[in-house]
Amino acid sequence: MNPYVLSTLLMGLGLGTTVTFASSHWLLAWMGLEMNTLAILPLMAQHHHPRAVEATTKYFLIQSAAAATILFASSTNAWLSGQWDIQHITHPFPTVMVTIALSLKLGLAPVHAWLPEVVQGLDLMTGLVLSTWQKLAPFALLIQVFPDTPALITSLGLLSMLVGGWGGLNHTQLRKILAYSSIAHLGWMMIVMQFSTPLTALALLMYIVMTSSAFLTFNLLKSTDMNSLAMSWAKTPSITALAPLMLLSLGGLPPLSGFLPKWLIIQELTKQELGLVATLAALSALLSLFFYLRICYCLTFTTSPNNLAGTAPWRLGTKQVSLPLAMSTCFSILLLPISPAILSMTLSLF
Repeated sequence: MNPYVLSTLLMGLGLGTTVTFASSHWLLAWMGLEMNTLAILPLMAQHHHPRAVEATTKYFLIQSAAAATILFASSTNAWLSGQWDIQHITHPFPTVMVTIALSLKLGLAPVHAWLPEVVQGLDLMTGLVLSTWQKLAPFALLIQVFPDTPALITSLGLLSMLVGGWGGLNHTQLRKILAYSSIAHLGWMMIVMQFSTPLTALALLMYIVMTSSAFLTFNLLKSTDMNSLAMSWAKTPSITALAPLMLLSLGGLPPLSGFLPKWLIIQELTKQELGLVATLAALSALLSLFFYLRICYCLTFTTSPNNLAGTAPWRLGTKQVSLPLAMSTCFSILLLPISPAILSMTLSLF
């Protein structure tokens, strides 16, 4: 893609998210979401592959349906209350409708079926943008709405955690596994959103760091399925040695960084006397940990094939810039010792 076109599209992505962040009016927030959607569509279809075009079409239809629902709900709220402000959405009907529409935009269960198929049809870098940056604007709106329906929010969070854990168990495609991982992590954020906004922001930040590390690692290794991970040791031994730690951090295993948000969220749920919900959340984390362990096994305990296609990567070095990968991997592994500083910074910002 032409670098000028690419920079224009990336600036459009940033501008759309910024407009949604800064707006207090539903129409401006809707415009920001639409700018986000329209800016990422050419990035998704840039390779002109049938799978990429199919994924782009699915994404466009889903996001259009969600945006139309948001516009209809905000108009209904303005008709009922006379207010267009985001924080003045008070009637239960438009509140529930906006919550479901934003859940559809994020890919939360039970409106999640589009996300694994769309991510599977994209290249790894566009999948990274879709799994991280595109979550920011809908989540900002969801935090501002604060639905007075705790049962709906808790149900969406629990269902997302369970679907994200069960859905990734039988897959060998790395992009689908990361998509189900995204659904599970968003469930953790949803379930604590009604009790603590700073914890939601912390979980979102840690998810973005860890998911960026995973996508950048697989992009460096040129791997899109588990079978191709067997040759990773010959390509980049250092990254292959650190990748299992990064994946276990995604699973929330102590003493890695990913344990921090899960630990604090379970603690907050216990404080709110939701012991059963906290137990189900912890058990759902075990489901996710299983398919991360499968990827770790393919990375470290399998040997590469001896045919010509398997021996070629041993002789071909990589020319990619690995500074973002190094930074995100370090953050996803080593942040737990400074968790008090991270928590205090998050509390001061929110």
